[in-house]
Amino acid sequence: MNNTYYGKLIFELSQPGQVGYSLPKSSYPQYSLDQLPSALRRQSETLLPEVDELTAVRHYTNMSNNNFGVDTGFYPLGSCTMKYNPKINDEMAAHADFATLHPTQDTRGTQGALRLYDEVQRSLSEISGLHRFTLNPYAGAQGEMTGLMIIRTYHLRRGDAHRTKIIVPNSSHGTNPASAAVCGLEIVEVKSTPNGTVDVNDLIPLLGDDLAGVMMTNPNTLGIFETQIPEIAKLVHEAGGLMYYDGANLNPMLGVCRPGDMGFDVMHINLHKTFSTPHGGGGPGAGPVGVREDLAELLPNPQVIKKEDGTYDLYHNPDSIGYISGFLGNYAVLMRAYAYLLTMGGDQLSKVGPLSVLNANYIKERLKDAYELPIEGLCKHEFVYDGLKDKSTEVTTLDVAKRLLDYGYHAPTIYFPLLFHQSLMIEPTETESKSTLDAFIEVMHKIADEAKSHPEVVKTAPHNTPIRRLDDVKAVREPKLTFKDL
Repeated sequence: MNNTYYGKLIFELSQPGQVGYSLPKSSYPQYSLDQLPSALRRQSETLLPEVDELTAVRHYTNMSNNNFGVDTGFYPLGSCTMKYNPKINDEMAAHADFATLHPTQDTRGTQGALRLYDEVQRSLSEISGLHRFTLNPYAGAQGEMTGLMIIRTYHLRRGDAHRTKIIVPNSSHGTNPASAAVCGLEIVEVKSTPNGTVDVNDLIPLLGDDLAGVMMTNPNTLGIFETQIPEIAKLVHEAGGLMYYDGANLNPMLGVCRPGDMGFDVMHINLHKTFSTPHGGGGPGAGPVGVREDLAELLPNPQVIKKEDGTYDLYHNPDSIGYISGFLGNYAVLMRAYAYLLTMGGDQLSKVGPLSVLNANYIKERLKDAYELPIEGLCKHEFVYDGLKDKSTEVTTLDVAKRLLDYGYHAPTIYFPLLFHQSLMIEPTETESKSTLDAFIEVMHKIADEAKSHPEVVKTAPHNTPIRRLDDVKAVREPKLTFKDL
């Protein structure tokens, strides 16, 4: 870390007259900017920094060296599955024979790409127990919305326009009710039992002829396996609704069980969580959607089909819900997932679930002497503490998370789910070694000890990062969005 450069904004390094790049002389000297209509000309200066090229390179290089990701350290972010992305996936995605393709090419010249698409969706069908997938959605949230659009369309075409109610657990992901609302559906919350699973007794009165579907994650957001899914599915189907599986927590299920076999009708998968593709930093993603057989015709267009002669083509189904993306999703992301599937193979892929469960339970049991564990028993890929066990120090979950930064760890998910006041949600994934987990456990114990002996050290953390603790409330209410505001 070079704080000399990182500790300043590029505007603070600016000096009048310094130039990093000069535009070439215009080939049309007879024209000038003054000739442009006034409506097309800036009325104020651009306020760009004035720095030489070397200063700009050093500044942004040093900033980039302070980025934190799975490649730089342990990232136990619960509910997000920040697993390692093998570099061979990137190599395959960068292969020129794929990278130079264009989506509007004639299908005769893209047979390999279409075959890859078809084989990925077939693999996901086999893994999930659902009939067919579309890989078109650009992200998990868009996949979730696509799945709900399919549910809504299914009811409308059956003449059940009144089925507008979507039931979600009170521990559900925030995107669940948001996606339902976007689709014009009404969100109804179902309570959880003391052990963190859906309360079936609370669910039953909510079922009726207005039910569109129930959205669930299994294991749920607390990392607890929902053992009553078959019973819930039977009740929902008898009421005329559909079961939606949020694939956020598919990781621990790999090699163990399949959502389709449990009774789910529609699901989306987050490829960045389960199949080791990059999160993208808000950029490229993928949220494939799978459905049972009688819903397959509703999948969005275009659809990749394999013809009788073994070639592939694009099919535009008139019964589809329509188009949810420009072409066939973020193809380079699908390629990375395909590389991961082929590299792992069935035997190795079946170990993902058991190993992720083993790692999570190892941390949970090793730290429950210092951190409050509200729900005992076996967890799956993730678990939730309710802050420190010793509450007398008044050290909060936020303080623990900030102090972890000083020791070179990314913080776990905090204050989610909302079932506990001091939620600290940890997910180690299956890719981390025992030595990495042991080092993390040691630091977590050290922070718990510091909370007792030197609480102010924890409460004022971080101390070693270029940016110290911010006033979160002030940042929201009085944001400074430009250098001029400083």
